[in-house]
Amino acid sequence: MHMSDTREINAPREVVWAAILDPEVLKQCVPGCTEMTGSPEEGFEATVVQKVGPVKATFQGKVTLSNLNEPESLTLSGDGKGGAAGFAKGGADVTLTDKGDGITVLHYEVEAKVGGKLAQLGSRIIDGFAKKMADQFFTNFQEAVEGPADPDEAPEAEGDAGAEGKKKGWFKRMVSG
Repeated sequence: MHMSDTREINAPREVVWAAILDPEVLKQCVPGCTEMTGSPEEGFEATVVQKVGPVKATFQGKVTLSNLNEPESLTLSGDGKGGAAGFAKGGADVTLTDKGDGITVLHYEVEAKVGGKLAQLGSRIIDGFAKKMADQFFTNFQEAVEGPADPDEAPEAEGDAGAEGKKKGWFKRMVSG
């Protein structure tokens, strides 16, 4: 299964590049991710809980970054084992282009495969789920870098300094922090 899309992120390309290498940013972007450890050089270990159709599974997986061409492109590859549910493998080729005015165009091409019980669900369910996961990841990534479109929607908009940091995007926290 193959899909691609493009997003405009309101941040300079170097900032978007740094965010995509940050395990904390990745953790908050992967839907269902409960744990993420590691580094861009060594790869990341992740725990993801997901429900695909009637099958709910906890996946233990690894994410590796390759083909790094800073700050223009990289490949994110991941594979996870969900016990009896089966396995999922996928990769995304990500390209960052500087559009000017502090805007970065992020283009991605995603390839995904599943096996085991998950594969028995049928390609329509799997393809829909994979598309939803990719869209959600890149939507979360865009919001993590830019901050929410409406600051009032941000969690914990008032309170201590830690909560104050939550209402800003990763980029805005980095610049103002």
